Amino acid sequence: MKFILLVLFNLVSTFANQDLNPEISTPLGKIQGSTLVSRLNETIFAFRGVRYAQPPIGDLRFKPPVPVNKWSGVYNATSDGPVCPQPTDDPVSEDCLLLNVYTTELPDNDNKPKRPVIVYLHPGGFYSVTGRSDWAGPQYFTDHDIVLVTFNYRLGSLGFISTGEDAPGNNGLKDQVLALKWVKNYIEYFGGDPDMVTLFGYSAGSWSITLHLVSPMSSGLFHKAIIGSGSVLGQWKLPRNQLELAKKQARLVGCPVLNPKDMIACLKSIPAEVLGNSLDGFDEFSYDPVIVWYPVIEDGFGQERFLTEDPIKMFERGDFQKVPIVIGVTKDEFGNRAFPILLNATLTNELSNDFETYAPICFLYERETNKSKEISAALREFYLGNDPLTNSSLQGIADAFADSIIGFAANRAARLISLKNSEPVYYYEFTYQGRFSHFYLPDSNNTIPYGVVHHDDLIYLFYISAMFPFFDDSYPESEMVDKLTLMWSTFAKTGYPIPETGTILAGINWEPFNISSNKYLEIGKEIVLKEGLYQERYNFWNELFPIRKLCF
Repeated sequence: MKFILLVLFNLVSTFANQDLNPEISTPLGKIQGSTLVSRLNETIFAFRGVRYAQPPIGDLRFKPPVPVNKWSGVYNATSDGPVCPQPTDDPVSEDCLLLNVYTTELPDNDNKPKRPVIVYLHPGGFYSVTGRSDWAGPQYFTDHDIVLVTFNYRLGSLGFISTGEDAPGNNGLKDQVLALKWVKNYIEYFGGDPDMVTLFGYSAGSWSITLHLVSPMSSGLFHKAIIGSGSVLGQWKLPRNQLELAKKQARLVGCPVLNPKDMIACLKSIPAEVLGNSLDGFDEFSYDPVIVWYPVIEDGFGQERFLTEDPIKMFERGDFQKVPIVIGVTKDEFGNRAFPILLNATLTNELSNDFETYAPICFLYERETNKSKEISAALREFYLGNDPLTNSSLQGIADAFADSIIGFAANRAARLISLKNSEPVYYYEFTYQGRFSHFYLPDSNNTIPYGVVHHDDLIYLFYISAMFPFFDDSYPESEMVDKLTLMWSTFAKTGYPIPETGTILAGINWEPFNISSNKYLEIGKEIVLKEGLYQERYNFWNELFPIRKLCF
């Protein structure tokens, strides 16, 4: 009897240890993870800080990523790795090309699950944020029987410096490609289906997805896309290099700028943290511009090119991956950027009195040209009238920020993609305003959200423990967690965001978008199909920045 009890005790201990310290085998080697608990009390098998590329340090700085080598022993993936260099209180390292994998079911000898995979491309303007679990926690998504992958990619000058032959550019985007190749090659060992991969990006992550749709390097690596609050198809022109920006980076850290080769050599000697912490040196007016480092159209220097031509032209002629798409915006997007200007009398007067100089910085269009002056005059009249700027200008400035940085580019992407896509495009506006936000009204002690700003929908998709509480059933916000995670996970499974059978989304019919009907889904306290999202405002932008031979 004692022997039987001892055997049973050992078996229980073994299974418990497997639950607490799950271990899997891959062609790269063994990986040991840890466990978390989902919102619905499911065990999440978490593998965090998994290396998908060799450290981009030393001679590999400013170069494309190199695939990770096999390892011996057991890889410790029990905790998050560092973030890529940026101003932050999180642990930072240039050796940051790491990913996290989460699932509630792993393969074993008797069961080989093949779950849909959601790969999350984090926001942050190509200079900030991370895929760590405190910024993109899996506790909400994994209740829907999917495998979630989050990861870091190089940021700022480390990921996007582009001077020509010495540094062609787009290395942060090439990091993303390598992460997607890692998913294709190894996700089955975590119970994921490499042939059912949905890219979900937000802001800079959505800029990235619109480029993955046209990049020859990304072909076949994903099968659906959720494009949240952003696209690369706005009023800006992507450059072929960013030499002047690289020179600015060099000056900020004391490097020479006369010769690109010498400049790059010097920048390779600067500590990565110093480069990351120099971000504020790129501000030109208040906290603007919101985009500093752009993807570039690469000239050929013998390297594999991520982007070979203007993406607008490629979408215009239908030269992109035909996959189901979800794309949309939040109600107020970057409208909160109006507050730092209007709460500072000096900034208010500068924008009011010299709109031609500062508006292009805020609203991201060409500068110091006759065309720029025409655009500035039209923008001011449309959003603000011609009176001096005051506190009553808040809504106009807020709308201009929302449309210029996010809304117009997302709308144009929906239109361009839907014209030539053989798969449906689902368009949305997120309007749900809970008690929590990424921006609260000044002097409200962080208790009254200004609106539904950029990133606010992410609160209901990921447990962002660095900023927000865990939405269990005691929170009224939990209903939106139920709805939004169900939509996105259902889309990852079926290509249509609404489940066929009775759920909390019963009765909702989300019709695809096209330029004739302009249908979109308002996702708020009620979920309602509407048409013509901000049509007058977006038509204004289309008239300012028309596309040849394209009639909207």
